[in-house]
Order: sequence, then structure tokens, then C-alpha cells
Amino acid sequence: MHYKHTGKNNGLFELIDTATIKYSSNKLLSDCYKVVWARNDSITLGVDGYRIFLDKNHLLFLSQLNTVEFEIAHKDIIIYSFNREFYCIRDHDAEVSCNGFLFLGSSSPLIVELSEKEQKSFHLLYDFFVEEFETMDHIQGEMLLVLLKRLLIKSVRIARKLLPKEDMPKSKLNAIRKFNLLVEMHFREKHKVSDYATLMHVTPKSLSNLFSRYFHKSPLKIINERLILESKRLLEFSDKNINEIGYILGFNEISHFSKFFKTHVGLSPTEYQNIYVDKKNL
Repeated sequence: MHYKHTGKNNGLFELIDTATIKYSSNKLLSDCYKVVWARNDSITLGVDGYRIFLDKNHLLFLSQLNTVEFEIAHKDIIIYSFNREFYCIRDHDAEVSCNGFLFLGSSSPLIVELSEKEQKSFHLLYDFFVEEFETMDHIQGEMLLVLLKRLLIKSVRIARKLLPKEDMPKSKLNAIRKFNLLVEMHFREKHKVSDYATLMHVTPKSLSNLFSRYFHKSPLKIINERLILESKRLLEFSDKNINEIGYILGFNEISHFSKFFKTHVGLSPTEYQNIYVDKKNL
């Protein structure tokens, strides 16, 4: 079952239920946010070159930056997909508070597990989505938008349980989200924690202590993951050479870029690019 709503300004929202169909990731638009719900089956997906196992009753959150690969045949998997034109989480951050938290520019996307009570709630919400997709009237888009906001808000509440301190003050979570958003804006030219501490008007130590106490990754790991994600994307899909890619990502010397990439990926940029080219030619 595949529902699709196209609204004004090329807004797109899709609901894909693969329980009775075959579906592959190449049918998804790449510039969309995606929420994958392994409702009653588990699946393995490729995300940015890594294999991710998604157990049943788990949610996976993917931004438009993540490259996802999968083939699903008659498994009870639900996929919600929407683009910025349908709902821009950046412009409406005050409504759902998910930007920089649920959807990250990272090769380690967020996964949350639903409790039995939460499963019932998500099943009910799914039924509401289906009802609205099957109601063809002039306010369908507005109703779907309301349900999407509800989905995102509920997801944020559940995801907070993954934090070292679930009841962390809102100011601390907002600081973490602000850091993640600043990384997305400046990762090409700012590679140090101190760069972001300056932008946030705090000391590097204060920023590191914040993440140590309230988050599951260090600030430096978030910066490095974003650089690696973009490195892979450029190596795989652009026509830039390795020198150009290193320069685009803020490395003045190709040797520095190569060393950074190999430290985190285990392959040099040339080796990684060659493997990807060989895979495409199979």
C-alpha cells in the first residue's frame, strides 16, 4: 500500500506500507526526511555505506542527507517520507523541536524503541493517516500536516529516553540541538570544538561537559561524523577529484584529508572511491 499527497509548492508526503507489496529505496526521493517503522518485522538497511539492523517495534529517523538502500518484500514495515516543501522542520522548529535532534547529518542515525503502550499509540496514529489519505478533499493536506506534527512530537518525547538524563532541562537539550545545527551550517570550514564553543559563547570545556552529561556522543565525534558523511557523498556522487573534495571540506593539504578519512573509514579516499566505482559497474 502506497499513499502519496502532493500539495502546494511541490510539497510531498508519502506513506508506504510494505506488508503486501515489494518496495525498494530507489523509489524514494532523496531530498526527503524519512521515518522508518519496523512495525512487526525486522529489516537490515544500508545507510551511508553502513549496514543497520532495525528490529521490530523500532523507529529509524533519516534526514535528506542520508543515503539509504533497502529491498523490502512483504514485510510489515511503515515508511513516512516528506520533503521541506511539505513541512520544513527548520522553519517550524518551535512547533515540534526535532531539528538537530531526531534528524541529524550523521552516519549514525537515531533509532528508538517503542514500548507496548507507544506501539498502540503509533498504530492508532497510522490508522488516522490512512483515513486522511483516503479522504480526498481540499483540506487533506492540512490534516496530514497536523498528523505529521503529532508523529514528530511523539517521536521527540520517546527519543528523549535515549539521553543520559531523560529529564534534562529544556535549555540543555536546546543547547545540544543548537550545536548540531551549527555543525550542519559550518562543518566545511570549522572542524574544532572550540570553533563552535565560540559561536555559542561558551568555553570548549563547558560544551564538552554538556555532551558528556546529557548526550550519547561527544561534540568532536559529531563534527567528524558529518565530515565523513559529506566526504563519502562527494567521493561517490560528484565529479570532483580528491584534492577538490579535500579543499571543499576545509582541508588545506590533501595529506591531511587523506589521513583524516583513513583514520575514520579504514580506507584512503582513493581506495574508497575505487570500491564504489567497482560496485556501480557490477
